[in-house]
Amino acid sequence: MDAPTSTSVRSGTVPGSLSPARRATDVERLSTEQLDILVIGGGVTGAGCALDAVTRGLRVGLVEQRDLASGTSSRSSKLLHGGLRYLEQRDFALVREALHERGLLARTVSPHLVRTVSFMIPLTRRCWQRIYYGAGVLLYDLLARTGKNPLRFHRHLSRKAALKLAPSLKQSSLVGAIIYQDAQIDDARHTLAIARTACDHGASIVTSTRVTGLLIENIDGVETVVGAKLRDLETNIDYECRATKVINATGVWLDDIHDMAAPSSLAVRAAKGVHLVARKDCINSDCGIVLRTARSVLFLIPWGEHWLIGTTDTEWSFDRAHPAASSADIDYILEHANKALERPLTRADILGVYVGLRPLLDPSLDVAADDDTAKLSREHAVAEPIPGLVSIAGGKYTTYRVMAADAVDAAAEGLAGYVPPSCTHEVVLLGSEDWQHWSQQPDALADDASLDREVIERLLWRHGNRIVDVLEIVKADPTLAAPLPGGTYIAAEVVYAARHEGALHLDDVLARRLRISIEDAERGNLAASSAASLMAAELGWSDQRRSSEVRHWYERVDAERAANAAPDDSTADSIRRRATDTRGLIEA
Repeated sequence: MDAPTSTSVRSGTVPGSLSPARRATDVERLSTEQLDILVIGGGVTGAGCALDAVTRGLRVGLVEQRDLASGTSSRSSKLLHGGLRYLEQRDFALVREALHERGLLARTVSPHLVRTVSFMIPLTRRCWQRIYYGAGVLLYDLLARTGKNPLRFHRHLSRKAALKLAPSLKQSSLVGAIIYQDAQIDDARHTLAIARTACDHGASIVTSTRVTGLLIENIDGVETVVGAKLRDLETNIDYECRATKVINATGVWLDDIHDMAAPSSLAVRAAKGVHLVARKDCINSDCGIVLRTARSVLFLIPWGEHWLIGTTDTEWSFDRAHPAASSADIDYILEHANKALERPLTRADILGVYVGLRPLLDPSLDVAADDDTAKLSREHAVAEPIPGLVSIAGGKYTTYRVMAADAVDAAAEGLAGYVPPSCTHEVVLLGSEDWQHWSQQPDALADDASLDREVIERLLWRHGNRIVDVLEIVKADPTLAAPLPGGTYIAAEVVYAARHEGALHLDDVLARRLRISIEDAERGNLAASSAASLMAAELGWSDQRRSSEVRHWYERVDAERAANAAPDDSTADSIRRRATDTRGLIEA
């Protein structure tokens, strides 16, 4: 079960390179070698499983039908948090676990992708709320300190002090406030960093690969999963991958894999979470704001030069790959945000809209009959519905590492020989090595690369110490230091995405490697042609392929905008489906 060493699988001098050449090598490996573990699903949990397994010395492959983090893992609230509201549900163990993981990621595992953010909870009642909410935030901070929490303790504020920090709040909307600290993360780039780190340790990471069936054999009279039937969506070639254990980490697609094998008691329900992205100058506040709604909470989250505002928590039973926000969703968020804001937000303030589907555990038929997904647990569960197939469901983004370790523990029980325990608590992700040093180098790097300090700071937050790889591209071709139209990203990042980050389609870059799709009022349309030309040069696209990628992007943007004007989920879904899926995947 010896895994290849990291140095034997590096592409050139770039560690964990998901290059086109590496993809071809990994496809060959999946089709010819016997693996210990095959992971299905390229979200944060699947990538976490691949990293956990390969760092235990196992032979590991991962397949994803679209792109890394193309589902829920690129559409979260971008927060690493314990879930303050879960304390009301007395889910103390979940909160403690998540806060421990928050501290671990911020200190050791991925500090270059984690930022501290302060949140204010406005109080609307003078006595009981200060006592009730204050007790909750106090417990939150105390639970965090069991994990050597690096964040500051909460504080109580008067109304005057609160309005000084957040002038955009209506005076009539609060009598005081409590401020506390949490953390935020670039979710898509974090998932990518996990996958690339797994690749650097010897795992085979192959996207654009659909599971068309499971390999099932009768072993000692027991039907057992021994691998999967795969289709390479880039070449349309079918092949088989054999593995001693298969881990199903597909999130809201979990039941699809179960249907290929056997019924399972483990099931998930999709809860739709909608976020709006607004310009930074729309809200004048030095901290994030947490507002209570009848159903849950609404976050106003500072995100670079933008605000993220959300989220909703409603049932979704339509297209899982491209969930759509309706006009009703947008109105709901604006209505509740504007109850607290002096200057109301309007649709003109919205630059982008994105929707994620949370894969919530569906523990019983009774709960399944309840339409309120806000009541479903964020805890995770592991099951083996048929020998050889281990499924992981539920959970929170923050606790992905624990979820992955539990899934690999379950899979390891059927492997020959000794399998060591998880060690990912001490595995530093690519980009975060020696981060304390690199975080202090923006001026030196800016001078060396002849780039503005602001550009270097953005690159550091996104790439960490792997900024050197991006800057090497700029040094080789200084024209690639130019910004892309409509955004703050530079052309070299598109080249890097195609060359080393596994981007195979234009939407992989505009929606996940970069965030132009939600940060630009034109939703990436201005950058689409330039980015496609850069990718074409790297990936050898024909003029026809390049034009097709751009056309598909325009279709996507048009469909999303039209869906955002639809009155309900069903209509929004119907409109969103009009856009062509770049990988040709269509859901019933």
